Amino acid sequence: MRIDKKELLHTDILIIGGGTAGCYAAMTIREHSGYSVIIAEKANIKRSGCLAAGVNALNAYITKGRVPQDYVDYADKDADHIVRQDLLLSMSEGLNRVTAKMEQLGLVILKDENGEYVARGNRNIKINGENFKPLLADAVSKLDDVTVINQLNITDYIVENNQIQGAFGFSIAENKAYEIRAKKVLIATGGAAGLYRPNNPGFSRHKMWYPPFNTGAGYAMGIRAGAEMTTFEMRFIALRCKDTIAPTGTIAQGVGAKQVNSLGEVYEDKYGLTTSQRVYGTVKENLEGRGPCYLRTEGITKEQDESLRKAYLNMAPSQTLKWVEAGKNPSEQNVEIEGTEPYIVGGHTASGYWVDTHRETTIHGLFAAGDVAGGCPQKYVTGALVEGEIAALRMVEQLDAETDKNEIDEKDQQLLDTKIAEYEAFLQNDSAIFTVEQLEEAMQKVMDAYAGGIGSHYQFNGKQMDMAEEKIRQLQVLAENLHAEDMHELMFVYELKERLTVCLSVIAHLQARKETRWHSFAENLDYLDKSDDWLLYVNSKMEDGELKIIYRDLVKKGETYEHSN
Repeated sequence: MRIDKKELLHTDILIIGGGTAGCYAAMTIREHSGYSVIIAEKANIKRSGCLAAGVNALNAYITKGRVPQDYVDYADKDADHIVRQDLLLSMSEGLNRVTAKMEQLGLVILKDENGEYVARGNRNIKINGENFKPLLADAVSKLDDVTVINQLNITDYIVENNQIQGAFGFSIAENKAYEIRAKKVLIATGGAAGLYRPNNPGFSRHKMWYPPFNTGAGYAMGIRAGAEMTTFEMRFIALRCKDTIAPTGTIAQGVGAKQVNSLGEVYEDKYGLTTSQRVYGTVKENLEGRGPCYLRTEGITKEQDESLRKAYLNMAPSQTLKWVEAGKNPSEQNVEIEGTEPYIVGGHTASGYWVDTHRETTIHGLFAAGDVAGGCPQKYVTGALVEGEIAALRMVEQLDAETDKNEIDEKDQQLLDTKIAEYEAFLQNDSAIFTVEQLEEAMQKVMDAYAGGIGSHYQFNGKQMDMAEEKIRQLQVLAENLHAEDMHELMFVYELKERLTVCLSVIAHLQARKETRWHSFAENLDYLDKSDDWLLYVNSKMEDGELKIIYRDLVKKGETYEHSN
């Protein structure tokens, strides 16, 4: 099979990923400028990204009586101080502003009899958010000079002298390759799922916490292009309802349910209440024979039963269906909980691109927002919106100050032809021994067994990590000899290659932080305690095909980091 169509496009700003951050960035760009925008979306912008199925609360909001610094302090404590205070503050200051904008677009935010938003804890408000993503997509569709290209899988940046020039990709729906030249690029492709063996086997393996379609593409492109990345060792493991992998926060915060073991003992205070400690406590209780573990819902009111059933229909209907099929309401049976496999996601932990306060990466003109941007955990949906806004405003500001123009030349077409030859090598390969699915399963088995997955109770040591690196590198070699029957299968090939690249970065980062600062998230059996010596960022950058580890001092309260300092 050959790729018989190719298209060379030029735009002022290219947004890779039409999810939460990408959509809001496009809206902000057009509100503040006349610059042209292309959004390259791997799926369809109407229902893509982490908001695809909706959400029932805004988990990042400055509630009445609170200030942005309160949110910064919460996120800093939860991550045990390995955060960028400057990024957290600029994000927190915009949370309520973007929330008001979404309400104007039609998002239903629940209010009490006094017209105040209904809070769910100190930082959350309740919404009816099943249509959150369609609202964003509809707003984007009404913008002038914004072109959305759906089913376009971006695979590589075009970088010259550490300056972003655009990106390459291919259509999943037709035999067509793209070269998109842009003056500025925003990467907003989300984090990475599917690196580790998941909770459920077989046809249910994609019933996971983070979207299985988020493969770490943005991370992988940045790593290969030499962008500096940060804190991949702070993996995220979600505490979820067993089997359905539905959120637990809705129960814990919505009805005040405590974590209890099989003896009915409340154990959450014993281990601590940070996100990683809640997971760690559940793992330890099971290991020590006091499992299964639950959220204690027995005895809640009928009104709370109904509230929970409705809440899950907004974002995780499988949990509501489980209650219906069992013939028991939450008030009649505690909800069993478990940890998921680890993910790399900058919206909950600090993993991602190393950026300045304007969300520009170390590659000039390349910006990052949302789950792909590092240093700013606990950003959730509203934080991703804010980062899209921050990046958009900076891109507009830079373009206003620049006078050079991108001109089409013959070299552009030659670069695209070279990339097409790479794509066609997989489409025309008749000697493949393994399938993508087989190599993906092998990758997940390696990461699970040697790099701290569910099977090893999230624990690892140096020797295991060495073995993990060796085996992942072997799989990278095998991945270069895969066959794709069509463009859709070609996407699967590149998704596997992306995941393998991210796996190596995760391994390198886990090895580089020689302490256990976050139980379960990075449970290093060679270094069981945490140390003030490791109050620093573990960053990395690929040089000559090898990952170089970079240690950076913390950016503390009142300080800011820019690439110039």
